[in-house]
Amino acid sequence: MAAAQEQPIDSSPKPPNPAAAPDLDLAFSADGELAPELLQATGTWGDPLEGAELWHRRLTAWLGQLAAELPEELQAPAYSLGLSLVGDAEIGALNADWRQKQGPTDVLAFAAQDDGLEGAPPMPMPDWDDEDDAEGAEGQAEPLELGDIVISLDTAARQAPEHGHSLERELLFLASHGLLHLLGWDHPDDASLAAMLARQERLLAAG
Repeated sequence: MAAAQEQPIDSSPKPPNPAAAPDLDLAFSADGELAPELLQATGTWGDPLEGAELWHRRLTAWLGQLAAELPEELQAPAYSLGLSLVGDAEIGALNADWRQKQGPTDVLAFAAQDDGLEGAPPMPMPDWDDEDDAEGAEGQAEPLELGDIVISLDTAARQAPEHGHSLERELLFLASHGLLHLLGWDHPDDASLAAMLARQERLLAAG
């Protein structure tokens, strides 16, 4: 994955613009079998409680920033997604099972809204047959399930110095990459990859 120039990252929780930010139901987890020193190196981003709050605020802000760019079918007042920090062994197993590729990778994104869209353009538009499925029992909109982002902390820790930036920066870079995949972005060629990486940089710069 292409490296990006190091920029300061403010890890203090900052609420996004409430007028632009959707609600987010985030399931965050960090594998308990990860090396303690590796988890410590993540700072609060790997903490089950404080990290969950940091990730929630950051992902909510990113969703708000991306809202105007999304196709109508992916625009929603509330979203649900999972974010997991795992080791190379677990992500390697997922990589083999789901992508038939051997060995660990840095990030995997399992999109819930792209069934049947293999080979679709970078921003696919899912086909919902029944819009009522998005409504709860009392008429309240249910969160739109986006899927899951899985990041290998082992691989991220190796890549961070190779890319010349901190582990925190690497984790945010990978999380933004995974989020864009959940929202339909893809990079089948160099041009689309460049566009995706540029959009990640704007997300990271905006906080």
